[in-house]
Amino acid sequence: MQSAQPIRLYGFPLSGHSHRVELFLSLLDLPYEFIYVDLPNQAQKEAAFLARNPRGQVPVIEDGDVTLYDSTAILVYLAKRYGNSGWLPDDATNAAKVQQFLSLASGEVLEGPGKARLVKLFNAPHDYELAKRKAATLLQLLETHLGGGRSFLVGTHPTIADIACYSYVAHAPEGGVSLAPYPQLRAWIARVESLRNFLPMQASPIAA
Repeated sequence: MQSAQPIRLYGFPLSGHSHRVELFLSLLDLPYEFIYVDLPNQAQKEAAFLARNPRGQVPVIEDGDVTLYDSTAILVYLAKRYGNSGWLPDDATNAAKVQQFLSLASGEVLEGPGKARLVKLFNAPHDYELAKRKAATLLQLLETHLGGGRSFLVGTHPTIADIACYSYVAHAPEGGVSLAPYPQLRAWIARVESLRNFLPMQASPIAA
């Protein structure tokens, strides 16, 4: 199923949350229009944007008469409306396992490598050492999980679990978090990046 008109994606190029959605739109080969939201100048807190997302955060999509915010919720919507069942499995067990990783993406992935990167790139007022410790715990969890012979996070093919976790994990070095100790994780990143229509996130300087 194709969208009747391009999906409007309100985002910011250096936002991993925005990239999750843009990456999935590309993987699904859906037409979309990227609308830049000037986060450094607080455009996401202006009334016009708050009418689309009262939480004042990117991303937001508009698909016809449907407006949605929250990156993982948008991934679920796109998978159910435009993807095949592989992206969000129909069976209860694997659907629940995907949800576990969506929760991880909204929790530990953000709190660890996500916030470490925010400190280094944007001087965000977060506890950098705490973020690095959380990142190390998260990356070891993923390394162990993938070390069980798994190619992807759930099942034998990519799902929105992989899309949700990829951006901030792959760009962890921009927050001073090395991926060198995690060979299984680096192999998983390479598998995601080899998917047809993969779209990279804009790179930033690697933090020392």
